[in-house]
Amino acid sequence: MGAMLGNLVMMLVDRICLARYSSDTLVASGPAIHTAMAIVSFFTAFVGFSRSCVAQAFGKSGRGESAYQAAVGILVGTAFAVLLLLLAPLIEQIPFLSNRPPASTHLESQFLYWSAYFGSVMTLNMALSSYFSGIGQTRVTLIVGLIGQVVVIFMTIGLVFGKFGLPELGMRGSAIGTLIGTLAMLICYVFYMPTEVWGNLSRLVFKRSGRLWNELLPRIGKGFAVGSSAGITNLGSAAFVWIVAGLGAIALAANNVNLTVNYIGGVPLIGLAVGCGVLCGNALGEGDYSQILKIVLVTMTIELMYIVVIAFFQIVTPLLLLNPFGLHDKAPAIQAVSIATSRILWIYALAFGISMTGSAVLESFGLTKFLFITRVVLMWVLSIPVTYAIVLAHAGDASFLPMCWVIGSLFEGAIGAMYFWRIWMAVRNRQNSIVLAHAES
Repeated sequence: MGAMLGNLVMMLVDRICLARYSSDTLVASGPAIHTAMAIVSFFTAFVGFSRSCVAQAFGKSGRGESAYQAAVGILVGTAFAVLLLLLAPLIEQIPFLSNRPPASTHLESQFLYWSAYFGSVMTLNMALSSYFSGIGQTRVTLIVGLIGQVVVIFMTIGLVFGKFGLPELGMRGSAIGTLIGTLAMLICYVFYMPTEVWGNLSRLVFKRSGRLWNELLPRIGKGFAVGSSAGITNLGSAAFVWIVAGLGAIALAANNVNLTVNYIGGVPLIGLAVGCGVLCGNALGEGDYSQILKIVLVTMTIELMYIVVIAFFQIVTPLLLLNPFGLHDKAPAIQAVSIATSRILWIYALAFGISMTGSAVLESFGLTKFLFITRVVLMWVLSIPVTYAIVLAHAGDASFLPMCWVIGSLFEGAIGAMYFWRIWMAVRNRQNSIVLAHAES
């Protein structure tokens, strides 16, 4: 959770910089960041499945087997990092497929091109950090994350505005600053990684065997389901942003401000969910199914405590959260809609916490296909079309924005409920879909 809070601060600084640099970068930052994260999250989540393999290996056999599983994850992560890097020329063309103003699409294109670069480093970092997360050394990921976040904040401010003797690059500077910060994290992870992991990686590369494919094929299949689920989740968030734009310019402007405030409620919960998934993976490796529901219960209790605190500020002091992100100089109509929306964002934070925790725990079981199918059906077959139909019926009515968030929250909560039902079934049937071929052999 500490690492994700650091990520939140980094994200907030980035959004504040782009919001205050110019009105064009403020408008372009929303779709650019959502599109970039939809792409990058597919790769990072795909590779991040290694964390569940390491966690189970650590619970089952200790550090030796977990080092081997980490090496397999680094091999997969390197391949996908290179793939994302090669896709940069295609990714930068995405904004030009829309009919939005050229001033906005040009800035989005700049950001998306560099997002492939920092995304590839993030992918490799995810593979490296999975070892430390899987064996419970979260202090390493916290320290490395904080170092990277300090670098990102310094470089983003410097490169966006031309401070500290750095060139003024605007939108491009935000992405390059993120790239430099992620490279700093990469160096730290390489430094902290034990030689045992590098030794396993060397043997995998130079002493190829058929046994390796017994590890890679299931991991690639399950990783693809996890990555696809994360990707369509972010695409769904981007679709929501564009759909509610049908409520008019006032709603679009208000929603752009509220999106950042929503990060405050949701991002730290991801860290708690990941930690919950790791602990459940350790328990599954040990064959101790009785611990799963206890771990989930404790996690949800901590999440509820955090949501209560955030809800207080969202309801009682919304301007304290909204003004730093550009609301202070907006028209009264925009301020009114934004404040009304802020006061119901805690509902989404609650639903998001449930779904993210359920997702992380199901991933630790290896039940990734259920993750993907549930997300597709409830988000893309039901939630997105229903929201679109309702917005069409209230086109131009900015006051309906809070209700759109409530509707989205209900579907997100339903996804979480399905996840928890599947967790309960898996515990009851002592199910575990992650097969560690190397450990068994």
